[in-house]
Amino acid sequence: MEINFLALLAAAASALIVGAIWYNPKVFGNAWARAAEMTEDKMKGGNMAKIFILAFIFAFLLAFALQFITIHQTGALGMVGGDPSMAEPSFQAFMDDYGNAFRTFKHGALHGTIAGIFIALPILGTNALFERKGAKYILINAGYWIVTLAIMGGIVCGWQ
Repeated sequence: MEINFLALLAAAASALIVGAIWYNPKVFGNAWARAAEMTEDKMKGGNMAKIFILAFIFAFLLAFALQFITIHQTGALGMVGGDPSMAEPSFQAFMDDYGNAFRTFKHGALHGTIAGIFIALPILGTNALFERKGAKYILINAGYWIVTLAIMGGIVCGWQ
């Protein structure tokens, strides 16, 4: 199994696209700004190029990690030490039978959603509690990551 960099780039880009929609003032942008105590001055004071470049890099890292959550064949590859040429012949027979099993957008989206609920939500929620942010802040941000990780997981898993 090879790393599909095109899928990773598309998944990373999807995070920015979902963010542009999710945090649009007509969707959750105004509610998020109030919950985050974000003012116009704070928004204008940021280096947007730096913010978007770093956001894309972080999204790429997430997409890379999602491969191991959404594509079950990476577990089989791990069982042989990562080098299929060193595996017993039974490994190739197994991959011939199951090498593309569960490699769909739907399956990746399911695992991305699970990652959003069981990884992103607890991390964001814990930070928000210590930052003294309310439930609305947690729900808006966690909702974004649950939807985003679902889409990213679908892209990463389904793109072959």
